[in-house]
Amino acid sequence: MSMTDRFPLRFPVVALVTSAGGLDALTQVLAPLPADLGAAVLVAQHMSPEYPSGLAAILDRRTALPVRDAQDGDLLVAGTVLIAPNARHLLVTSEARVGLIDSGRLPPARPSADLLLATLAVTCGPRALAVVLTGRGTDAQAGIRAISHCEGTVYAQDAATSAHYGMPGAAIDTTLVDRVLALPDIAAAVLAHIATHS
Repeated sequence: MSMTDRFPLRFPVVALVTSAGGLDALTQVLAPLPADLGAAVLVAQHMSPEYPSGLAAILDRRTALPVRDAQDGDLLVAGTVLIAPNARHLLVTSEARVGLIDSGRLPPARPSADLLLATLAVTCGPRALAVVLTGRGTDAQAGIRAISHCEGTVYAQDAATSAHYGMPGAAIDTTLVDRVLALPDIAAAVLAHIATHS
């Protein structure tokens, strides 16, 4: 049995994690991706739990891929983008589904990149791709360690194109990032990853 076949998910999953400045970064990554993308895409962007988020609706207008807020129990499907909804953490389960849990009243970051990436790592293994985009803070460091431990791949946005370099810089500090990329180059790198892990 190969390393890849030990994990429940049998197709690539791309996790885009971000915070401040994320809308523009997410748009630039998702806009070039084709409607027949051979991977599921999950998005976690930090946001206040007190206010409704229009992120899914905005991104849905900016990419050929269908984009919507995740619902508890949703099946992961290639060519679909699921957004971590307001006030919920997004998890990936062994049944190739997503689980949502309340984020609670207090930080850490909400929704948590670490929780998303850690659960993606243990369900997707080498087919997992974590992309750390612009944002403040250090969320995603623990998740990146899990992705690397399970032989997944990690990309981080470079300093020059990041509106806020906290999250990408913290990711790079782990020394586990496979590629540091300018924002305009990330979509092509995602497509190349999917082509080699499908």
